[in-house]
This record gives sequence, C-alpha cells and structure tokens, in this order.
Amino acid sequence: MTGILGKKIGMTQIFSEDAKLVPVTVIEAGPCPVLAVKDKHIQLGFDSVRENRLKKPLAKYFAKLNIPPKKIIKEVLKEPGKEYKVGEEVKVDLFKTGDFVDITGTSLGKGFQGGMKRWNWRGGPKTRGSTSHRRVGSLGSSTTPGRVWKGHHMPGHMGAHRVTVQNLKVVKVDAQNNILLVKGAVPGYKNSYLMIRKAKKK
Repeated sequence: MTGILGKKIGMTQIFSEDAKLVPVTVIEAGPCPVLAVKDKHIQLGFDSVRENRLKKPLAKYFAKLNIPPKKIIKEVLKEPGKEYKVGEEVKVDLFKTGDFVDITGTSLGKGFQGGMKRWNWRGGPKTRGSTSHRRVGSLGSSTTPGRVWKGHHMPGHMGAHRVTVQNLKVVKVDAQNNILLVKGAVPGYKNSYLMIRKAKKK
C-alpha cells in the first residue's frame, strides 16, 4: 500500500529525543477498509456515516460489500507483488517513525482577494499624491492585442485548491489510537480530509 486516508485533528508541539521543540500536525489516519481491488489501484473508505445520509446506489454498494458505510472513498496505488482482499483494513502502522510522506488536502479558502495578497505584488508608489497604492494598474497594451491575455494575474478567489505538501517527516505513529504525528503544517482546516502517501522524492 502506498497511502491511506485521514483527517486533520489540529497542530501541537512535542519534544524530540534531543530535547528540541518540534511543531507537529496531528492526523487521524485510518482504519480504511478495502472496498475494491483493481489492476493498479485499490479503493479505500474512511470515516463512518449513517446509511440514511447516503444516496441509495451508494448505500446498496456498501450493503453488497457487507461493510459499514463510509463518508470518503478514494483510490491509492497498490504495492507491487502484494495481494489485497475486499474487507481487509489498512491501518496507520503502514508508516513508521522517520518515514517521509506527501500529504494532499484542500487549502484554506480565503475568499476574494486583491492582487497584492493573491500574487504578492509590490504595489504602487507609497508617496504623497499617489492614488495607486494597491490598485491593479495597467493590464497590458491597448490596440494590440486589444484584450487581456489569459492567465494574467488579477484579483479573484484565493485558496480552496487541492494542494500537496511533499516530504513531511513522520515524528510518531500511535497505532493503538490511529494517530499520526507529522512535522510541520498540512493543508486544510481542522477536521478536513487528507490523503497521506509515501513520499515520491525521498
């Protein structure tokens, strides 16, 4: 298995073995039952939900599998040469202290923002008489091309994007309570859902 589903609980601090204070994100990771086994992927479920909260086709899907309904369904890559069975659970002991992981989630939504906050513009002159401290300013040429180029940095909706933070170190694994402590921050609000995968670049 190359990954597991989880939920962001929040952030805290712990002391390392060499007495250094380490900021960590607390993640509830798994257990995730295997719902389907495909050629290169397996389908995992996470976080229990009442059956009456599901649409009928999805409720019947779980009833057919004889697995309690799950709120989140995602696919992860299989480990080559390993056999998987529908119904078996993937747990947080997939990882161990010292491993590196890539964590994918939805970043914090910041609503409509101006160009200085959204794109780190320097801004206009800050002197007396200037009327363009934080304004957009010129958008390009006039008659040629006579329009604004696609992709031009402008004010607009910021955040709420799918984001992956790479190479985060696993500080502690609590298999008994399904808790994973990861050094640093991960995308999303508290109680937002995450995909935790083994790091590709480590």
